[in-house]
Amino acid sequence: MPLTIKLCLETKIMNKKAAKGSFFCFFIKNYQMRKTILFGLLLFTMATLKAQESIEKTTTYFLIRHAEKVRENPTDKNPDLNERGFMRAENWKKVLQHVSFDVIYSTNLNRTLNTAEPIAKKCNLEPIIYNPSKVDFDLFQTKNEGKNVLIVGHSNTVPQFVNGLIKQQKYLEMDDAEFSHLYIVTVIGNQVTDLILYQDF
Repeated sequence: MPLTIKLCLETKIMNKKAAKGSFFCFFIKNYQMRKTILFGLLLFTMATLKAQESIEKTTTYFLIRHAEKVRENPTDKNPDLNERGFMRAENWKKVLQHVSFDVIYSTNLNRTLNTAEPIAKKCNLEPIIYNPSKVDFDLFQTKNEGKNVLIVGHSNTVPQFVNGLIKQQKYLEMDDAEFSHLYIVTVIGNQVTDLILYQDF
């Protein structure tokens, strides 16, 4: 089955005086482009940012929801991924194979840890456990400045985490049946770019 990807990009120049932005949305239907699309997309994102007077560190956050989980036992509060979920986790590794992650964050549940595992193994990283309700975003961004960061969360926490990073209430809670969102937030000084990639495997 060919891979269909919808890309939506909004660039914001964040400062005290104004917020200027541009919006782009387009489709790509080419399975062979899977390995290079993210790299090219990040280059495009960087090209939309204005030049800085001085060199700034670039921080890029990649946020995904855990993949599909086992639902057969409603009393199980900490299920693993199901077969399709494990396949999706492996596919995220392929999509993000050109990204050299410095740190990976996951909530302390099997489904998020299962989702992070393929990328963590590839990058030889141990996921750091975080609590989405207790994140100090200023401290979090300072701690991860200049890094490529993967954050694995939940349908009700990932959009709010993005909102915390971009400092505006922009994204709503994801539908429970939605697992294909990849949020990318790039920060260079006061300039912030946020982007969503929808990928159906």
